[in-house]
Amino acid sequence: MDETKRYERLLTRLKDGDINRRTFLTVLGAAGVTAGITGGPMGMLTRNALAATPEQVRFDGWGGVVSEAFEKYAFAPYTEKTGIKVVSGTFGGADEYIARVKAGQPGEFNLAHLSGVFDYARYHGLELTSELNEANIPNLKNVIPGLIEPLRKITGGTISAVPYDYGTTGIAYNRKYISDDEAKAKGAKLMVDEAYKGKIGGWGEWKTRVWYGALQSDQDPNAIKDIDAVWDMIRAHRDLALKYWSSGAELMSLLAEEEIYVTEGWSGRIKALQDQGHDIGYHDPKGGLGWQECLFVLRGSPMAACEELLNFMLEPEVAIAVAEGQSYPPALDPQKVELGKVIPTLPAFDPSGTLKELSFFDPAYWNEHEADWSKTFSRVQRGY
Repeated sequence: MDETKRYERLLTRLKDGDINRRTFLTVLGAAGVTAGITGGPMGMLTRNALAATPEQVRFDGWGGVVSEAFEKYAFAPYTEKTGIKVVSGTFGGADEYIARVKAGQPGEFNLAHLSGVFDYARYHGLELTSELNEANIPNLKNVIPGLIEPLRKITGGTISAVPYDYGTTGIAYNRKYISDDEAKAKGAKLMVDEAYKGKIGGWGEWKTRVWYGALQSDQDPNAIKDIDAVWDMIRAHRDLALKYWSSGAELMSLLAEEEIYVTEGWSGRIKALQDQGHDIGYHDPKGGLGWQECLFVLRGSPMAACEELLNFMLEPEVAIAVAEGQSYPPALDPQKVELGKVIPTLPAFDPSGTLKELSFFDPAYWNEHEADWSKTFSRVQRGY
């Protein structure tokens, strides 16, 4: 049975109610590993697609609740069924993962769940992009156009990835100590409020720190006029913060254990905390940071098989199931696809499908300053 028929039968069983979403995603994860092209929609699988059946495969993701779900519902059943061990790893950010890709062999990495147009542009600059045959991905027609077009501009009209979800990096705060009114009134400047010294957190990633430093110095992050004022705000935040967090799992732990009261945070991870019963508020300040994630196909990958899986992952039933599991809205256009009852309740969801209320990195602007700003932040982080 070819992969198209496998996917179609699996999807039919889900639609007919023969299997629930948990079983569906478990089987899907196993199918992706068997194909040698993906570890599922929430991470990256390291494997040469042309190699013989290995004794083990590797999955790298963002850690926390996402990796736990894959371990429990996909990897463990797959290993029991096939005898192939799944080695699961995590990474703290895009810089770390791209370093692994650059050090790897062609074809060693296939699909990657990348964050943002900025990373897409970096991969293109490193000649790691592929060219998808869109005729093999008919479900692409249901994706929000505003998420696809930035990718086309970078790669000259073609695409090397399909947008899969989006979210925001907004202000997360403990309502026991900080009210909704205070959070909305102070916005990004809440994280440089001396009243909360020692109870402030932040992501230790240069782009986010510069973006919020720009907001805190009343500047447009995509058109900074006074970079020294930005570094001053980054230093002020550093001196007030308990620590920088490096993963979604650490972000959730710091807030849940009340080690910190306020930080910027990823919308889906904050929703997960709220669902666990923690009274954590979330606010996207004016100029707050929006982002998209895409399923990216690296050059040297088995294109037909990757395109087959991408199209399947964009099936509404599949994309909605994944979105509900990770608490990030899918890239599907709500004007074209009925997204159910849960998706509209997620943070950052835009019912119009235009995403006009969100601010995104200008990839050309940020790539131009990457070398200088990332180096400077490394020095500032160390106390300079």
